[in-house]
Amino acid sequence: MSQSATPPQPQPEAQAEPQQPTPPQPVDGNPYAQQPGAVPPPPAPYAPPAPPKNNIALGLVTAVVAALVAAGIYGVVIGTTKHEIGWAAVGVGFVIGLAAGKLGGRNPALPVVSAVLALGAVYLGQLVGEAMIGADELGVNFSKVFFDHFDVVQDAWKADADPLTFVFFAIAAFAAFSGAKKAAL
Repeated sequence: MSQSATPPQPQPEAQAEPQQPTPPQPVDGNPYAQQPGAVPPPPAPYAPPAPPKNNIALGLVTAVVAALVAAGIYGVVIGTTKHEIGWAAVGVGFVIGLAAGKLGGRNPALPVVSAVLALGAVYLGQLVGEAMIGADELGVNFSKVFFDHFDVVQDAWKADADPLTFVFFAIAAFAAFSGAKKAAL
C-alpha cells in the first residue's frame, strides 16, 4: 500500500501581505524612467542657426570684396619684393573662390565668376605692384603714380609682361574655380 501524505498547508499567521502590482512600464521600454526622486537631465541647448547657403548675391558681393582685398595684398607683395610670386597668385584665386563658394553655395555660376574675378584681381595686383615699384624709383607718392599716371603704369605692365605673367593668371583662375567648387560642398 502506498501512503500518500498531504502537502503541508501554510499557517494563517505566516501568510505575507499580498504584493502590490508593479507600475506599468514606460512605452519606450526604459525601466528606469519612472524612478521616484530622479532628477531629469537638463534640456539640450538650441542648435545655432544654419549659415545661409545658395545666396548667389551674397556670394558675388563677398567674392568682389575678396578680389579687391586680395589684389591689394598681391600688389603690395609684388611692390615690396619686385617679383611676381606664384603662391601669391594661388592665394588670390583660392581666397576669391573660397569666399564665393562658402557664402554663395552650389550655384554653378559662382566658380566661373570667381575665375573671372581672380583674373581681374591678379591684373589689378600686378598694376599696384608696378605702381609701387615706379613710385619707389621716382621718389613720389604711390597714389600720384597709380591714379594720375595710370596709362604709364599700364605701359610698364605691358613692357614687363612675359609668358610667366600669363601663367600666374591661369593659376589664379584655376585656384578660384576649384576653390569655389570645393567650398560649396
